[in-house]
Amino acid sequence: MLLYTLLTILCRRDDGFPYPLDNTDKLEEASLAKFEAYLAKKNSTNGCTLEKAVKRQEWHDLTVAQREEYIRAVLCLQSKPPKANQTEYPGVMNRYDDFVLTHETQAMHLHSTPHLFPAHRLYIWAYEKALREECGYTGYQPYWNWGRTASDPATSPLFNGNMSSMGGNGVKANYPGIKTTGFEKPYDMIPPDVGGGCVLDGPFKNITVSLGPIGGVLTDVPKNPRADGFGHNPRCLRRDVNRYASAMLYDNYTYALITEATDVNKFQKNMLGIPEKNDWGVHMSGHYTIGGDPGGDFFSSPGDPIFWFHHGMVDRIWWIWQMQDPENRMNVLPENPPKDDFVDLNWTAKRVNTWDLMDSIGGNGGEFCYIYV
Repeated sequence: MLLYTLLTILCRRDDGFPYPLDNTDKLEEASLAKFEAYLAKKNSTNGCTLEKAVKRQEWHDLTVAQREEYIRAVLCLQSKPPKANQTEYPGVMNRYDDFVLTHETQAMHLHSTPHLFPAHRLYIWAYEKALREECGYTGYQPYWNWGRTASDPATSPLFNGNMSSMGGNGVKANYPGIKTTGFEKPYDMIPPDVGGGCVLDGPFKNITVSLGPIGGVLTDVPKNPRADGFGHNPRCLRRDVNRYASAMLYDNYTYALITEATDVNKFQKNMLGIPEKNDWGVHMSGHYTIGGDPGGDFFSSPGDPIFWFHHGMVDRIWWIWQMQDPENRMNVLPENPPKDDFVDLNWTAKRVNTWDLMDSIGGNGGEFCYIYV
């Protein structure tokens, strides 16, 4: 009965929505029975089961009312006072900025080889928790299935600029594009598309970006008054919703990433880019489909609210990869960190053993209890 219920939820994507199931969706669907058997054998005592797990949905599968509720919660978080020390970090203007600051101050920790997947899993969960507990959101963090919008993301319900979207593209500006690392011409540059300037439509057109920039990619953005990027640097939200980057977000790239990586090291390496195949990798391609400021800045990228959708998809495909062989993949990380390794996100989430972040069903001391549908 449980598996039937989950498959019914998945299949609703074919009924009433403009996006049919893609191969990655079908792979997820086909993997659920195997995952259910693994969980039954695991016999966890933390109280989370597949029946009790909450279901994170793809943005385009939400109703307009559900999208608007989510947007209200994000705006609410941006209106609340911060928890971080504003004397030490004067660019932190609100509760939302607390999460941006975490990414800026913990960037190397979050992105070190063994931490990329588990640390971002904790990070997204903490953000979702804040939306629910501090702003009354009744849903869960949506994700962005990149393949659904790859051909022209700016026209999708995610980016089209209406009040139930996550805001529109930026106006045309002197946006330089993004240099890549390790790629030969012409793949050493993600060219600019038709945006790059301020976002002037949608629910986030009036938000103020304060922290950063730090990475130095955006030459036409005012420099932060502090060398570390933590000063108050008020400016508009900018985007370059970029079709050159999204061209590597079609579902065939995601499906190949999951099915061709036989070990976790290869899975992470391929996600981050395969220069010998001129493949920027879905992680980079997703970030630079958003582009702009702060979305195009490695350190400050969570300042664009689409960040959470992108990394929700990263977390989802890690979970699907794990489900292909749960007995052998639920407890492996790149470079096999020591058993006492930890993730510490300071004011965003309590310190957690890295190995306790592997499973969305019962990880984080039983506080993780979610799947993707």
